[in-house]
Amino acid sequence: MTILLPLSFHQPEIEQRLAALGADGLDQLDFGVIGFDSATTVRLYNEFESKAAGLTAHRVLGQPLFTVVAPCMNNFLVAQRFEDAFETGAVLDVTINYVLTLRMRPTKVALRLLASPGAAMRYVLVERLS
Repeated sequence: MTILLPLSFHQPEIEQRLAALGADGLDQLDFGVIGFDSATTVRLYNEFESKAAGLTAHRVLGQPLFTVVAPCMNNFLVAQRFEDAFETGAVLDVTINYVLTLRMRPTKVALRLLASPGAAMRYVLVERLS
């Protein structure tokens, strides 16, 4: 019997565990999760991120991540890394310090960018920093 411990933002190999969680499981996490497909359409948006960003899941799901939901991430630090990983077939698992600026006062965060070749979902994990 495998006991699944709570996930943490910095946990190794978290991408596989996220893919196995349903919406209820994602809503139990203490960091933001944004899952999007190869067309950058948001397919997963957990409750933590919804409350922290002030955007409802209804408003975010089905929308393009980098042009509608979070255009402040549409740059070489975030969006381009996903594009580069896709084009080269590389695994992406990098954490960067970042400042979110859209629809809120500037907020310091750590972003963990996750993508694997052939995976249906890519992820941006968001940890608010104090």
